[in-house]
Amino acid sequence: MTNILFVSSSPRGAASQSTKVAEQLVAGIRAEDPSATVTRRDLARHPLPHVDEAYLGAVFAPAETHTPEQTKLLALSDELVAEIQAADVIVIASAMINFTVTSQLKAWFDFIARAGKTFRYGANGPEGLVTGKRVVVVEAKGGIYSDGPMKPHDYQQPWIRFILGFLGMTDVEIIQVEGQAMGPERAEQGVAEAAEKAGATARALVGRRAAA
Repeated sequence: MTNILFVSSSPRGAASQSTKVAEQLVAGIRAEDPSATVTRRDLARHPLPHVDEAYLGAVFAPAETHTPEQTKLLALSDELVAEIQAADVIVIASAMINFTVTSQLKAWFDFIARAGKTFRYGANGPEGLVTGKRVVVVEAKGGIYSDGPMKPHDYQQPWIRFILGFLGMTDVEIIQVEGQAMGPERAEQGVAEAAEKAGATARALVGRRAAA
């Protein structure tokens, strides 16, 4: 059985192409593996609080000094960490906002990046502790960033790859839904290309897990 964690983050709701393609990917996995389970985190509909003094105190101060608010924040972080640890496959729908990830998705990473739980520092530097996961990130972008003059200004994909790798998740595939602000024809082309790749990824992913 495949345990899927599906994290969406676009503020566009039902109009979000990153979410739509990611939904197709999840549906494709479940079609190939009907026993697959899905845990959903809609960060736009149910946003996490951003890091503040209370959260930092919850993470770094002794438990006996925690306020009720800090206890609640730490429990939320523990819940989010448990979700990624329980998942075999993590699907992340990431809209590009101002050349990078949404603040909602950044907050999710802030809550799961926990020293001693999801990473640690050793004699050889940082070590990610969230290993053995297959991650697929669906990125929706208004322009074309995979090639051409705007490629150097894509701060979404490099950051996502880095932070996932920092936490130990190095088996990562990116599906890009590009050209969404370049007119209907180019937008439809971008969605069609991404949907085709999502279908192929779902089949390959389930096949690889079956062969493991």
